[in-house]
Amino acid sequence: MTAVQFLYLLLLLLCFSFTPCLQHVSESEPLMRFKSSVNITKGDLNSWRTGTDPCNGKWFGIYCQKGQTVSGIHVTRLGLSGIIHIDDLKDLPNLRTIRLDNNLLSGPLPPFFKLHGLRSLLLSNNTFSEEIADDFFKDMLQLKRVFLDHNRFTGKIPASVMQLAGLEELHLQGNQFSGEIPLLADGNTVLKSLDLSNNNLEGEIPKSIAERKNLQMNFQGNQKLCGPPLSIECDDQPSSSSPEKDPNEVTGKAVFTVIFFLLLFLILVAIITRWRKKRQSEFRMLGKDHLNDRENVEARLPESVKKPVESTKKRSSTSAEGSSKKGSNKGGPGGAGGGGGMGDIIMVNSEKGSFGLPDLMKAAAEVLGNGSLGSAYKAVMANGLSVVVKRIRDMNKLARDAFDVELQRFGKLRHPNVLTPLAYHYRREEKLVVSEYMPKSSLLYVLHGDRGIYHSELTWPTRLKIIQGVARGMQFLHEEFASYDLPHGNLKSSNVLLSETYEPLISDYAFLPFLQPNNASQSLFAFKSPEFAQNQQVSPKSDVYCLGIILLEVMTGKFPSQYLNNGKGGTDIVEWVQSSVEQHKEEELIDPEIASNTDSLQLMVELLRIGASCIASNPDDRESMKETVSRIERIRI
Repeated sequence: MTAVQFLYLLLLLLCFSFTPCLQHVSESEPLMRFKSSVNITKGDLNSWRTGTDPCNGKWFGIYCQKGQTVSGIHVTRLGLSGIIHIDDLKDLPNLRTIRLDNNLLSGPLPPFFKLHGLRSLLLSNNTFSEEIADDFFKDMLQLKRVFLDHNRFTGKIPASVMQLAGLEELHLQGNQFSGEIPLLADGNTVLKSLDLSNNNLEGEIPKSIAERKNLQMNFQGNQKLCGPPLSIECDDQPSSSSPEKDPNEVTGKAVFTVIFFLLLFLILVAIITRWRKKRQSEFRMLGKDHLNDRENVEARLPESVKKPVESTKKRSSTSAEGSSKKGSNKGGPGGAGGGGGMGDIIMVNSEKGSFGLPDLMKAAAEVLGNGSLGSAYKAVMANGLSVVVKRIRDMNKLARDAFDVELQRFGKLRHPNVLTPLAYHYRREEKLVVSEYMPKSSLLYVLHGDRGIYHSELTWPTRLKIIQGVARGMQFLHEEFASYDLPHGNLKSSNVLLSETYEPLISDYAFLPFLQPNNASQSLFAFKSPEFAQNQQVSPKSDVYCLGIILLEVMTGKFPSQYLNNGKGGTDIVEWVQSSVEQHKEEELIDPEIASNTDSLQLMVELLRIGASCIASNPDDRESMKETVSRIERIRI
């Protein structure tokens, strides 16, 4: 080969090697055009720079497929306004997700139908308005998630969105849609979440929707809708042959009816006013006198962990009322002793029905114990709904309006492995957060509590199901709260709740913005990661560390000493696992309860190695949450 031929070959190889970079740089151009077309009032996109690679991990809100091509734009809470030029985004051939929720975008819905490959369109909490063309979504055949809720759309719901065979989630609540609900596509068997509440819809809910099993649906707040699941019968049309009535007679009856109901209303107002003055009750069922009934579950050694509800006596509504009168000046939840007044329960998720503070006051309550953020109680209301009420102190970093916005956002979260709160109660001194009660309690209890009850059910498939469910929930939270330093911040086995079928649900997430720095470092488990101990810093990689602790806890069956404030007791699972991995003795780590399943021993060892990589002392040596979850998902029995 001559020198000229060699040089030519070398140049050819260099061209091929730079092709991906050139592709990335070319994808930066439409993103920069998008940036220049909108106004940003609450932040910046300074990390977006011309000529740089959008997939280098430094562009805020940009997600890439395998680190090579832009697949998602997640730009939320920046006060975006202006016009979105969809033709610019057409130059991103692999774009799958557009998420622009909680901004100030307005006007008619931009022509997103030009992006045929789009799978998720998330535009909640903007001020988009006007009607949407009936055939708007007909060419978006890959669309799975559509969130247009809490805008100002009018007119009919476009039939084309209901005809998408692959549609999984549709949220249109909080708009001004009118008319009847379009029919669902016959071939759609994957729809799992439908929220059309608080619109102006009318007519009968289509049976193809109402009779669907495993479909979470909400139609509340539509005064003219009827049929199941609203339990409102659809009245027959009135007969045209009915005799006409005397107009004078009708007018007289109408006046009499108005006067009657006016008097009734005044009487009710007087009664309610007198009742409120008489009671002035606080939610004392969750009062301070119960806080000493239980020690902190997490401060015990594994062998002494007991199910917290067994020895607690139920309180009747009478005793609760008496307690509230006795302690009315102590500043308990909803009492008059603290700033903020009594207020009421604010519903953020009505899927389990609506309730108020009086319903909780009448409920039989059981003390569940104290956690790092506060105390928890179980309340069984008269309608049979069991809830957990968390009483959280020191959550006072955000003002009332900002707190309301964040809790409303939490109430919109939908993921099978994330526990969505139902309601909250706000006071300056403390807050109440109400969530659904899970029958199996927490992963902490099932693993380390009374082993005779549940531990035998923790087979290898069940443990893998729990780990993978927690991983999926964490990936969802890291996408939902991508701008947070700690998308979760407090992941540990006591905050992983289990359903009757051992489906895990993550709780106590995304609380970092609510807490003052000193309180956060003392309350959130992510602050026990090595990087905070060494450099006083936390990051999303700190959540990866917490996920690793849970993974190893489940696989070894050992109670991590890292959960204890003094570090005394339990097992130093980090040192133990890292030492065993270095000596290639991973099999010795596996809980004997599942180690007998020799057919899957290699899979268990692989899962342990993933956990070991999550707890690396240097966060740079840990993979991202997305990469970690991908590795966990590849473990198949």
